Amino acid sequence: MSGAVPSPTPAHALPKSFRDRLLAMIGLCFVLVMVALDQTVVGTALPTVVAELKGFSLYAWVGTSYLLTSVITVPIFGRLGDEHGRKPFILGAIFIFTLASALCGFAQSMLQLVLARALQGVGGGMLVATAFASVPDLFPDTRERLRWQVMFSSAFGLANAIGPSLGGFLTEYWGWRWVFFVNLPVGVLSTFFVWRYLPRIRHAEHPPGRLDWQGAALIALALGSLQLLVEWLPTGRSILVLGLLAALAVGAVITLIWWERRCANPILPLDMFRHASLSPLFQLSLIMGFCMFAVLYYAPLMFQGGFGLSPKAAGLLVTPLVVCITVGSIANGRIVTRLRTPNRMLYVGFACFLVAAIGLAFTFQETSHARVVFTMMMGGLGLGFLMPNLTIFAQETAPRTQLGIATAMLQSTRMIGGMLGTAFIGTYVSHAYHSGVDTTLQNGGLAQWAHWLDDPQILVNPQRAAELHEAAALVGVDSLALLEQARVALVHSIHGGQWIVVGVMLLAFILVRRVPPLKLRSRRPAPVEEGVA
Repeated sequence: MSGAVPSPTPAHALPKSFRDRLLAMIGLCFVLVMVALDQTVVGTALPTVVAELKGFSLYAWVGTSYLLTSVITVPIFGRLGDEHGRKPFILGAIFIFTLASALCGFAQSMLQLVLARALQGVGGGMLVATAFASVPDLFPDTRERLRWQVMFSSAFGLANAIGPSLGGFLTEYWGWRWVFFVNLPVGVLSTFFVWRYLPRIRHAEHPPGRLDWQGAALIALALGSLQLLVEWLPTGRSILVLGLLAALAVGAVITLIWWERRCANPILPLDMFRHASLSPLFQLSLIMGFCMFAVLYYAPLMFQGGFGLSPKAAGLLVTPLVVCITVGSIANGRIVTRLRTPNRMLYVGFACFLVAAIGLAFTFQETSHARVVFTMMMGGLGLGFLMPNLTIFAQETAPRTQLGIATAMLQSTRMIGGMLGTAFIGTYVSHAYHSGVDTTLQNGGLAQWAHWLDDPQILVNPQRAAELHEAAALVGVDSLALLEQARVALVHSIHGGQWIVVGVMLLAFILVRRVPPLKLRSRRPAPVEEGVA
């Protein structure tokens, strides 16, 4: 990294030929595929991993450790990418992510796997913070960027569509370690394309400032304690522990605001949160993350646990949602550039997702699969309209020198929304399920069987269900009726969770009205280049 401050150069710093831009985007798509695949294939392999490494107490931390470190690193490296240029951080992130994937594959205990996943989350957070912001570096013209961003959406949709099946295939025929080793060739390919074809571009003419380490530490403390709070909230931890975590998160946020107002080079520019256009976009991203994860996590649980479908059948019902994210993104690129008021696409996106949430709230076991597929398609189209537009609007509104941190904050708010949605809806579903099961069993004089049905996992775990059948047969109790009562309670509780999503979605329509009318225009500032290699 050169210590000298480069002089501004004309726009020829950008790759001009179609071939060079295509190869640079292919490199970024490989990066996105690597992260997206990892998030989808691991879940399929986890039961096998736990069976071999024998560490069920750390089961949740395989996912939590990754999410915790990635949420913390996104805003930090979003800012660093603005200051120093994004290319070196993308290359560093690929190296860290690939190395951590190898360490995950070689793990000999659950603790080793959790620690390797935490390192993998650092690389994943760096990639999310820098890769998305590299697209407007390559394509300053907004209309052109929308056309090229279809590649991102297609890569994301493809990775999510094949991820669960690929994870199951690798686990069954090659072993669970290959779920992590599959990242190695993708990492090598992405390194080649990014190193060779992605230019290194800085938009700031001033020297890179000193990193705001105090602000970075406060961000880590605030997001880390918040992540632990939402993870532990549904698990019945003591009120004292939860209260201390909540106080720590609030205290860290207050101290962060105080510090960033006084810091000469803040890692988190607070003026973005007061910006008339950016502030509602961050809030909409938070809501989208809340609602998206509330649907993605609990629709499959309702299909399998509530309706008794096999994992394969449930996966087929969810697949249209993932596929239509790509379809919606492609259609959005064609439509939004032709609208005088592109903000209208936000209304369309939230309306489509609202239809999906309402549809799920009215989905029962006897509901036709065609109607369920339509519901999932509407949800996918809604996300396909929302995700690229929120990103484009934020990048179009933010100053070029803050493009990375603005994009990173948009991703961070969506991830935080997902954390909150998963925890809040999870707590509600768990409470409503237990309440429904207990009431039904007490009314039928079967309260002694409540401990068997306390965990809805019995509805998707054949071994646990077989144990219930054996125990019930010994005393002449109809175990099938018990399971059916549990299924009804689970479906009812998930329906209640979807009505909460509907209420939150209605709030989104109010926030969309606060987004000032935006015109998608061409912006071709002269960047600063520090070499292409």
